[in-house]
Amino acid sequence: MRNATQPVLEIRNLRVEYPLANGETLAAVNDVNLTIEPGEIHALVGESGAGKTTVGNALMGLLQAPGRIASGSIAIAGKPIDVRTGRTAGIIPGRDVGAIFQDPMTSLNPLFTVESQLCEGMLTHLKISRREARAKALDLMKAVGIPEPERRLGSYPHQLSGGQRQRVVIATALACDPQLIVADEPTTALDVSVQAQILRLIRDLADVRRVGILLVTHNMGVVAEIADRVTIMQNGHIIESGPARDVLTSPKAPYARTLISAVPPIDTRLKRLPVPSEETETTLKAREAVRTKSTSRGGAKQTDVVLDVRNLCVEYGSRSFMPGSKSSVFRAVKDVSFDVRRGEIFGLVGESGCGKTTVANTIAGLVTQTSGKIEFQGAALGARREKSVRQSLQMVFQDPYSALNPRLRINSAIAEPILFYKLASTAEEARLDAKTLLEAVGLPGDAGARFSHAFSGGQRQRIAIARALGPLPSMLICDEPTSALDVSVQAQILNLLKDLRDLAGLSILFISHDLAVIRQMCDRVAVMKAGEIVELADTETLFSAPRHDYTRELLRLAPSLDRILCKENAVASL
Repeated sequence: MRNATQPVLEIRNLRVEYPLANGETLAAVNDVNLTIEPGEIHALVGESGAGKTTVGNALMGLLQAPGRIASGSIAIAGKPIDVRTGRTAGIIPGRDVGAIFQDPMTSLNPLFTVESQLCEGMLTHLKISRREARAKALDLMKAVGIPEPERRLGSYPHQLSGGQRQRVVIATALACDPQLIVADEPTTALDVSVQAQILRLIRDLADVRRVGILLVTHNMGVVAEIADRVTIMQNGHIIESGPARDVLTSPKAPYARTLISAVPPIDTRLKRLPVPSEETETTLKAREAVRTKSTSRGGAKQTDVVLDVRNLCVEYGSRSFMPGSKSSVFRAVKDVSFDVRRGEIFGLVGESGCGKTTVANTIAGLVTQTSGKIEFQGAALGARREKSVRQSLQMVFQDPYSALNPRLRINSAIAEPILFYKLASTAEEARLDAKTLLEAVGLPGDAGARFSHAFSGGQRQRIAIARALGPLPSMLICDEPTSALDVSVQAQILNLLKDLRDLAGLSILFISHDLAVIRQMCDRVAVMKAGEIVELADTETLFSAPRHDYTRELLRLAPSLDRILCKENAVASL
């Protein structure tokens, strides 16, 4: 029986340390105090590397060695955790504490079906029959908005889109009706329509079931939509904490004001996004060096069409030509046509599973088209991509963890394509270029000596962007390039991409479910649904006068800090 008056989580004076090679220690979290009451959603916000995920891992006993809790206390539903082991009698991870992790591919086992992974915890902790577990798993799949839930139960993780995988992770966290849920960026990979469903589901969990939720996120729109309280962290410390409305409308700390001002607005387009004033001279010089080097590669005129896609169709499965046999064909992309001009940022939006990433992968040569035509820089692309095409057409993937080789140090990972395309004469020159690229995306140059697992999700995405810029491409395909980034770093990266477009004529195919980012970045936008383009228009026309019902629905559902603040100001003026 749950105690309705006892906090589901109490953290007091928490300090988490990591020993360094020089004998010193790094305090990833220092003097953190946090309380979550039953039915409360408490948002933990801050830049990538601020310590948000470390707090969540500490209370779930998931700190990786040699990290350790140096001091402080953690209690879940009144039961203290042994800070030396991260465990306590009576609290079972999965049953009492659910977790929604940022990266769904590392949360799901690739060898088991979705049904197996959803039912595993219920069979272990709830002691119900397999039939009951399957029925509950199906209800959870419907609750989190997965299309064709009965068919998807038998799928493996690699057969789902990024957003669908994240929804499965959310369903797994809910399976055993936990008292506390630690949600680490739970809507990062979700489009706005499914995100709205998930946010309503999380809000209902808190209101109806009195579940306490620690929401780790960088999405201020999501925070404004559902959070009761907000705690803002920087460099392991709490900078500001209080009711969500107070913190979002009247932040007191300078860093909190900077963070909130960096949120891209959805109702107006800015020439440049506000960035933190403490941007270093090293970073600015590195970005100038990247822009200069990119400009030197030359190219065709600004008015040229760089990419031309006509009547593209992509099918998965196989057709049967035997009498009486059924074909198992899924049409992921249906007769899609668009073009991207030199120096243009072209946006592609739509719900998870609509075919956006399939279009991008087909253009990059990672998926074989069934029919249609793709031309790049005036030449038709076949099944294989020539070396010159691969150099000119680079891709930033949605999942930075799987995009980076875990066995390579970051310097080597970034230098590898630079050496392969002979853009540096020596390995040392390539390493210097890698250092400059790291600094250009807001990371210290000496970060290149580490491996990818040593970075947060947002930092890994910055590394992936740096690696894509290394071969000096004429076109970037960006598949959710900023979904893992906090708002301040997101603003820096988006400004950098705009600078490359303006000064070097870089063309960008920009895929995102964040409509505010699309509004700020793109010149034209195509909206996809169920494998088809339902609307294509210039950005301002699409946002101010959308023609298709689906586009209007996406805009209506998009969480926006501006709308929350406008509503607050309207109430205050009465």
